[in-house]
Amino acid sequence: MYICGLVIPVPEENMQAYRAWAESGAAFFKDYGCLEIVECWEDFVPNGSQTDFRRAVDAKEGEKIVFTWQVWPSKAYFEAAEERMHRDERMDSAGQPPFDAGRLILGCFEPLVSMGRE
Repeated sequence: MYICGLVIPVPEENMQAYRAWAESGAAFFKDYGCLEIVECWEDFVPNGSQTDFRRAVDAKEGEKIVFTWQVWPSKAYFEAAEERMHRDERMDSAGQPPFDAGRLILGCFEPLVSMGRE
């Protein structure tokens, strides 16, 4: 298992546009073998005294935090899929995301501990 995760500041009024964009993206990633995608809309994101999600993405007034992750079979599988996805013309036709993509945080991770999955 290999995890690709993102933290994204999304204007609150763009929630439905984000949902539609995420659903379209999930179908695209599924075509390339992504096992699972979870898209989470902010419910409780406290301000920290040193760091927090908002500061990490320079969230502006009226923006909500989206926390999302993708589960891939392995790092090698993810890397091969990513290479193929970037050659797929649907990538170019997905349209502009309903958020400032320059402020999102992306990271990929090898799990250390996992509960609830084989």
